Amino acid sequence: MQGTVDGFSYGLVTPLVAYLMACLGGALGLRCTTRAGLGPRSWRPGWLALGAASIGAGVWTMHFIAMMGFTVEGTPIHYDRSMTFASLAVAVVMVGIGIFIVGYRGATGTALFTGGTVTGLGMASMHYLGMAGMSLDGRIEYDTVAVAASVVVAMAAASAALWAAGQARGFLWSVGASLVMGLAVTGMHYTGMAAVEVHVHGTAEPATGESAAALLGPMMVGPLAVLVLAGIVVIFDPLVVMGRPSAPSAERLPGIPAHSPAQHSSVRSRLRARGPVEHRSRTPQRR
Repeated sequence: MQGTVDGFSYGLVTPLVAYLMACLGGALGLRCTTRAGLGPRSWRPGWLALGAASIGAGVWTMHFIAMMGFTVEGTPIHYDRSMTFASLAVAVVMVGIGIFIVGYRGATGTALFTGGTVTGLGMASMHYLGMAGMSLDGRIEYDTVAVAASVVVAMAAASAALWAAGQARGFLWSVGASLVMGLAVTGMHYTGMAAVEVHVHGTAEPATGESAAALLGPMMVGPLAVLVLAGIVVIFDPLVVMGRPSAPSAERLPGIPAHSPAQHSSVRSRLRARGPVEHRSRTPQRR
């Protein structure tokens, strides 16, 4: 018996909250990725790792907030704890690989294509691994075309977001990139959910695992803590907000005094104020 699938049990509440969480994780992660290219090279791995953790946590939180609105008529839905944890780890690791590729190779050409592809595949892998952790009194089937479309959406939008983050053109530019990243994650999620068909067995055997409220609520504490930590780091780093490196100090060469641009400007203005300089002739005057 085919069960009635409802992905919007709470109306637009879960999709909107899920989208906002995806945008938040994307904004923090992409800003950390941008910051990695603006500072010392020794700090780059730390910034990229924080960016990968932020995006992975945002993607995972978005997915399971959206899943709280997913119900199937005639059967309860439970989740396996180990598979749910594994989906979070896969998201962070694969997104991290994509971000490190772009962070070290640049957001252009082959590096952008490879990094965006790996990042998009990481999002899709997290989604379908989380779906594999579902347990219900029935059988889940997927439409192959819709699944392929969801993966393509994730890869294309992730590539666009990484390209925008690599431009480093300021805070508003990164906000736009995070909106694209949020669209990639939620678009992939609901495109994949449209591919789901559930055939309910109709038996009285309870599904194994834990309910969404009992399992996912406590498990979200960790990813949310990562997002809070990343937010604190971003807020207290002025360079992240400005989106550009500070002006390099003038190099002082041996025997040449260092002058600031303001000093050079004042010297030029004083020379202009003196007017033309009279040159004396070297020819001796006759008396």
